[in-house]
Amino acid sequence: MDFLKSAVASAMAAKGPPFPYTFGDKVDLDPSIWTLYNGTRREDGSDCSIFSFDIAANRSSLPLARNALKKLRTLRHPGVIKVLDTVESDSYIYIATERLVPLRWHVKRKSLSPETAKWGLYSVARTIKFINDEASSVHGSLKVASVYTTESGEWKLGGFEVLSNVKDDEAVIYTYGSLVPDSGRYTPPELAKSGWDAIKRSPHAAVDAWDFAALIFEVFNGNFASDQAGQTKNIPPSFHSTYKRLTNANPKARLTVAHFLEQGRRHGSFFDTPLIKLTDGVENLGVTTEEERDAFLDDLEQLTDDFPEDFFKMKVLPELLKSVEFGGGGPKAFGLVIKISTKLSNEDFDAKVLPVVLRLFGNPDRAIRVCLLDNLPHMIDRLSQKVVNDKIWPQIVSGFTDIAPVVREQTLKSVLVIITKLSDRTINGELLKYLAKTANDEQPGIRTNTTICLGKIAKHLGTGSRAKVLTAAFGRSLRDPFVHARNAALMALSVTSEYFTDEDCACRLIPVISPLLIDKEKPIRDQALKTMDVYMQKIRKAAAGMPDSALPADGAGAGAVARMGAPQPEASGGAGWAGWAISSFTNKLSAAAGEITASGSAAGTETVPPKRPATATPTTTSTSSASALHRQAVKSPPPSAPLTRNPSSAGAGSGFGAGGETFFPEDDADEDADAWGDMGDMDDGDDDGTAAANDDNPFAEKSTPPKKKTVESKPFDDGSEPDFAGWLAQQAEKKKAGGIGAGGKALPKGLAKSGSGAGAAASTVKKTATPAVKKTPIVAKKKVIDTGVKDDGGDGDDGWGGW
Repeated sequence: MDFLKSAVASAMAAKGPPFPYTFGDKVDLDPSIWTLYNGTRREDGSDCSIFSFDIAANRSSLPLARNALKKLRTLRHPGVIKVLDTVESDSYIYIATERLVPLRWHVKRKSLSPETAKWGLYSVARTIKFINDEASSVHGSLKVASVYTTESGEWKLGGFEVLSNVKDDEAVIYTYGSLVPDSGRYTPPELAKSGWDAIKRSPHAAVDAWDFAALIFEVFNGNFASDQAGQTKNIPPSFHSTYKRLTNANPKARLTVAHFLEQGRRHGSFFDTPLIKLTDGVENLGVTTEEERDAFLDDLEQLTDDFPEDFFKMKVLPELLKSVEFGGGGPKAFGLVIKISTKLSNEDFDAKVLPVVLRLFGNPDRAIRVCLLDNLPHMIDRLSQKVVNDKIWPQIVSGFTDIAPVVREQTLKSVLVIITKLSDRTINGELLKYLAKTANDEQPGIRTNTTICLGKIAKHLGTGSRAKVLTAAFGRSLRDPFVHARNAALMALSVTSEYFTDEDCACRLIPVISPLLIDKEKPIRDQALKTMDVYMQKIRKAAAGMPDSALPADGAGAGAVARMGAPQPEASGGAGWAGWAISSFTNKLSAAAGEITASGSAAGTETVPPKRPATATPTTTSTSSASALHRQAVKSPPPSAPLTRNPSSAGAGSGFGAGGETFFPEDDADEDADAWGDMGDMDDGDDDGTAAANDDNPFAEKSTPPKKKTVESKPFDDGSEPDFAGWLAQQAEKKKAGGIGAGGKALPKGLAKSGSGAGAAASTVKKTATPAVKKTPIVAKKKVIDTGVKDDGGDGDDGWGGW
């Protein structure tokens, strides 16, 4: 069948001038002299319709076809069918128009809503008024078969076979009016009685008024017969009184279409509808004043969904886009663009809306940017990942650093919308850097929203850096003075607990949550309790699955556990606890006799010889014996780990080795340092040392290397043995200066040694004191508990001396 149609079209085209259109399917029509086809334009493939008239088959109707061709070429009005091209030969007449659908199709399917029907009748009435008044003509064949709808849903008037100017005495309507197919049903009573010449004796607009009443009846009922004129079945009540005046039997008393239109446009009348206002306003949107444009957009926002979608897509949407981009329509117009575009296909959206959206993201107007970000949720599903990453994201990022807080906040909120379209590299790189800035924003609301945003996008972060980023970011928010920021951090920690390891929960998160248990604000305390319960349950579950001990089951280690595993029941108080700690060591004193040897020393390590004095002379240096012995008892490594000298800790002033050397198991040294470094993420800034910022964590607090504190030397009595060697060294210095004791008094008799002068005193001290004794009083350094990264230069305590 398609082949036959193509062959016929080719044969028809061969008989006359070239016709640059291709014939498609035939469209069913009411009785007519024309055959309607769907067609396409060969040049660009656009859709069109083609009216075809075969001269040989309908030679008697040729004057009607030629009259219609002439009037369509010369009559220009928005309500008239738009003609693209025409061709006339000895055998046929072709008229190519915009793509059309007969109104009869919609009437048969009853697909016209009351509002759409009013809008269409209003458009036809305006066209008839133009023909009657401005063109001084009579249509003469107004009916449903003469009306078509376009792709935009607009009603267009055709059927110009007998359209005539009343000033022309030889007009076609007088001679051929009765030859129009099915004209008998629509002929006014005066013409049916006296013939078409009666038009000259009556107002020329009376014929079209009668036919317009028939059109109203057909639109709401489907069919019309001459005896149904004036009936109001299914016609809206607002039409009744005016509609009946159109069907007056006296043509001179009959209401014209122009008067019908005027009465319908009055305030509150049947043509005073939002859709009709829209069609009138959209055509002049580009030339209206700002007040008129705002009023039009307000009316447009109130429209419901039962209006013709095609009209919004084909007519309203392009005008709104032009208004947004060039006409100052602003955010309100763009909001309407998004509302209409939700009903577009993906192809139409990409072709009509997306190019404008991409240009608007580059617009420096902050109001437009905020409007774009507000409406981003309605567009994101239509945007491909490539478009978001390559074209939209580079424009969005400028909003993170904008001077207007509202732009920064809306940009931050948009992250939740576009996160699924961003690449992993963008999320874990550029995005986190910008979120680190908004986490320190001067606006507390933006800081709070940053915490909320991180909690919601946690599942999209890289598994390698997620825990570090969240720990640092939430830890900072927990210390925020803004109450809602702290609350947001607690809630975010509650919902992201699955992303933290058991060690993170116990060592990093619970310590920073616990201060909020006594926060000054009750909502924070309540939320802190809930969050703490989440992490405690996770830790309990992890601890239940752990072994009872990680120490080997045989050897000296097992004996140590048996002796030191738990305090005895009678040692329940504070004194009992201290006594247990010391007695644990003294019970092992006999086993600790002899030299400390490093079994299986690794290459490159130095075995430390014993330097304990053979006598009980109280000549120890630095820390007290109880303190040192306690550290040895508690931190004694398992037998399997060789003890070596840690060169970096030499001179630290703590530990077991002579000269301040500290011993650690080789395998654990680096792990300890790393652990302290990680704790720096949660540094609250109160101490003198802060954690070094990690390059892969933009939320880590940056700081300069800590300066060493100068601790004032004060005597410190830790309850250990007296330091006689230090005291003798001090007295020797004073004696050398003049033999005067403390307080300016001479030394008591008996304390002075044989010999005289400074040399004798010096020699006496040299013989008595050990080489480790210095000439200044030995004092304990003030203990500073620091959770940051410790400077391993060797002057810090190992944390156990305070015991």
